Amino acid sequence: MIMTRSPLRISLGGGGTDLPSYYQEHTGFVLSAAINKYVYITVHDAFQPEIIVKYSSMERVASVDQIKHPIVREAIRLVGIRHPAIEIISIADIPAGTGLGSSGSFTTALLRALHAHEKHLVQARDIAEQACHVELDLLHEPIGKQDQFIAAFGGVTCFDFVPDGTVNVSPLKADRETLNVLEEDLLLFFTGFSRSASNILKDQDTRSRAADKSMIENLHVIKDLGLQSREALEKGDLRTFAELMNVHWDHKRKRSQGMSNPQIDAWYELARRNGALGGKLIGAGGGGFLMFYAEEKARLRKTLTAAGLTEVRFDFDFEGTKVVIA
Repeated sequence: MIMTRSPLRISLGGGGTDLPSYYQEHTGFVLSAAINKYVYITVHDAFQPEIIVKYSSMERVASVDQIKHPIVREAIRLVGIRHPAIEIISIADIPAGTGLGSSGSFTTALLRALHAHEKHLVQARDIAEQACHVELDLLHEPIGKQDQFIAAFGGVTCFDFVPDGTVNVSPLKADRETLNVLEEDLLLFFTGFSRSASNILKDQDTRSRAADKSMIENLHVIKDLGLQSREALEKGDLRTFAELMNVHWDHKRKRSQGMSNPQIDAWYELARRNGALGGKLIGAGGGGFLMFYAEEKARLRKTLTAAGLTEVRFDFDFEGTKVVIA
């Protein structure tokens, strides 16, 4: 049996500028962090000549073409397993649709597992690029490349998305103490709302391709805030980073009507009154996790827990997508 795991992520700045509809014209930048919440994939040989896929549903089919799960179907084709007799099982620490990049983590974990099954030697960049190829090129999802790359590489990492499709990867140049404090002072709270990112991202993608002035200008600001966030963290200026989170959220809300709702806004303001120096909604918007930077963590935890939110504690992951059992 082979088991792989791939980390979920939090976006620290620049999210949304990793879509081809933006970076192919303007170059994108995202600062992202992998966290120790994972998607796990197990692959092992089936007893019968069939393919068994277990996720939120279960499939038992005779050929790759019959697989309904699009990512599983295309990943098997890409890896080149012609006559599979395998069972694939997926589990995750956090449900899909919560803004932590689960689709990219699922795809990278699956590809790593399938390559390990075939005894292929692949690097993190190969996994990230193949995952992007599956989701963007083959399945035509209106998404970016951040999730696949941070899942594959791990760490607290900077990504430059170049117009020719190249992704430049570099670790954040922050000292260990800054990373420790950042890890300690960032708090995640689940809103209870799950959603598909596709509709929100499709609107952004369509408007960017049409050169919609307000969308492009909004993404320019988001990219600049991401670059400022990197600078603040590399200087160890965490309070400036926290304030930039607030500015980022203010601009992110303007990008789409579905980005927030009155309840999310109320929770955000409640957090700001009770110890949060900065915050934003993680992911495309509409639900998922609120993330805050707080020095008065006990006060914030008590307030938001009383308001009905669930905290998920985390550490950074510096290993990326990996095989854990082979």
